[in-house]
Amino acid sequence: MAIRKVGVVGCGLMGGGIAQTCAAAGLETVVREVSEEFLRKGMKRIDAFLQGGVDKGKLTAARKAETLGRLKGTTQAGDLADCDLVIEAVIENIAEKCKLFAELDAICKPSTILASNTSSLSIIEMAAATKRPGLVCGLHFFNPVPLMRLVEVVRTISTSEATLAEAHAFAKAIGKTAITAKDTPGFVVNLLLVPYLLDAIRALESGLATREDIDAGMTLGCGHPMGPLALLDFVGLDTTYYIANIMFDEFKEAKYAPPPLLKRMVLAGHYGKKSGKGFYDYAAKATKA
Repeated sequence: MAIRKVGVVGCGLMGGGIAQTCAAAGLETVVREVSEEFLRKGMKRIDAFLQGGVDKGKLTAARKAETLGRLKGTTQAGDLADCDLVIEAVIENIAEKCKLFAELDAICKPSTILASNTSSLSIIEMAAATKRPGLVCGLHFFNPVPLMRLVEVVRTISTSEATLAEAHAFAKAIGKTAITAKDTPGFVVNLLLVPYLLDAIRALESGLATREDIDAGMTLGCGHPMGPLALLDFVGLDTTYYIANIMFDEFKEAKYAPPPLLKRMVLAGHYGKKSGKGFYDYAAKATKA
């Protein structure tokens, strides 16, 4: 089965980016949101991203129009029924995801592959909510989806060889490089990245160096495009805290335990760029600009 029509549940930063990428690659795409308000906001974000490409000369106006022409927004779950692949990109809450997978299982045609964009939750737990566990896998994209080239294809103990092959073919068709990971918290990227980020917080917390010197050390000394503390602000301290807790609960290893400083910052609402303040103060930068 070649994947020709894709459904995406959720039109936030990740879901909208996935939907845009699929439509830009020539696939008929349906993106569903829970309300017209959220749908309008998501579609407006997609339009603005594409227009930015036009303004920079990286995309023609005709190509933008073609992409949007292949993208349909809806609030009706039934509009996903004939999709070959449906990717969920909703809140990182296992109960909500399981409920959604059960709903999709009842709505979609028997051959539809169901995938989750989760970065940390158990795919097999979602698959268990369906009657098609062999057709369930993880497709973990990275933000911003249209620009980041990697997709982690997550295989559960029930995912079929055919589903795995289709997931890899799909990733290639939309211009991504796919790697395969087994269904454990963090998969490949976060399994390695999260301890690194947490160690950077511990280094700051212990007074080893300033935030600027920690970030400069890794950008200039290791060639990283962004220092760990700046990256934490970009990813979201609340998101990192959430993922770290899930990984610690699974593995019970100290390297995954959130440092006290991270917990305090999250409790204070210092989530990073999205809240205006994290390890760096973005509100102050915006005021100066």
